[in-house]
Formats: sequence, structure tokens, C-alpha cells
Amino acid sequence: MSRPTLYYVRHGLTDWNIEGRLQGGHDIPLNDRGRTQAAQCAGILRDLFARDGRAAGDLHYVSSPLVRASETMDIIRSALDLPPGAYVRDPRLQEIAFGDWEGLTYLDVLKRDRSVVEKREGDKWLFRPPGGETYEEVARRVGEWYATLDRDTVVTAHGGTGRALVGHLGIAAPEDAAHHPIEQGVVYLFADQQLTRYA
Repeated sequence: MSRPTLYYVRHGLTDWNIEGRLQGGHDIPLNDRGRTQAAQCAGILRDLFARDGRAAGDLHYVSSPLVRASETMDIIRSALDLPPGAYVRDPRLQEIAFGDWEGLTYLDVLKRDRSVVEKREGDKWLFRPPGGETYEEVARRVGEWYATLDRDTVVTAHGGTGRALVGHLGIAAPEDAAHHPIEQGVVYLFADQQLTRYA
């Protein structure tokens, strides 16, 4: 049986993204650029659906419950002429938890303990920030969510969640997956054990 196809969108830009702050579970809203990126993703999705002969209303829609992801989904659905709030919010799609590092920049973290950051970059998949999660743990919860899907799905979530999915689905080895770029304003198509980027 073939796996469901995912149209994966990372949430649009936030002010914390601009400042380089680790957001994790903090509920930071989109800024104006982020809302524009969400609308751009709706246009990309519309083109992909037209190319594949699909109707937007025939797909399943699910978002991380964090406001930056759900606001991205609301904008996408409105642009696709779908009711904005009529989709599933699943906590298993939340961003990786950075624990004590949330709200800090990498410069802040380096000032606290440079060796910890070096350790993280040496084994990013299994590294746990103080009080946070490993990518392996995020991949486990994202994998549990993915196993429940029975149809092709549009997802709005996070960079860390996307990287965990790349690892879980075997698109890249875990350590490579943890460094995989998941950009804003882009639609990632997970299909047939491949990842294709549309911008």
C-alpha cells in the first residue's frame, strides 16, 4: 500500500525568526512577511493541484496547534476558497522543544556554554537541549501522527518537525535529516519516499 502524499509547508516568518530566537513551543504570531509567504504557498499549492488534476477540497488538512502554523493554514485555506478554521490541529506536529534555550538566540546559548552547542552540532539527531527534546523523539511523535493518515494531506508545521519527518520517512539518514533545510515560503512534496521542493 502506498504512503499518503504530504504537501508540507513550514509556517511563515515571525519576528523571532528575524531575531534568530529559538521558538520551540512559544506561541509567536506571523509578521507581515510571514503572512505574505503563507499566501505565496497557497499559490504554489493551487498550481500543484492543477498540475495533478486535484481539487483543493478533496485533501485532508492538518496543522500544528501553534499560532504561527495555524495562522499559516488559515491564510492558505482562505486563498484556496476553503473555510479557514475547518482543519485538524494535532499537537504531535508541534515544533521541537528547546527547553531552557527557548527565547534565546544561538549567541545567547554560546555565551552560556560553547561546548554544548559544539556537542549539538556533532550529533544533532540525538542531542537534547536542557529540558528539551531530541530530533529522534520528535520523529517518533511525528511518525505516530503519520501512521494515522489514510489520505493525501496538506500540513502546516515547523522546520524541526519537517526535518524529523525527513528522517522518519527514510528520505535522509537521521544525522543528515537533522541538518536538512526546511525553508519558509516553500511547499515540500513528500511522495514516493522522495522530497521535492517548490518555491
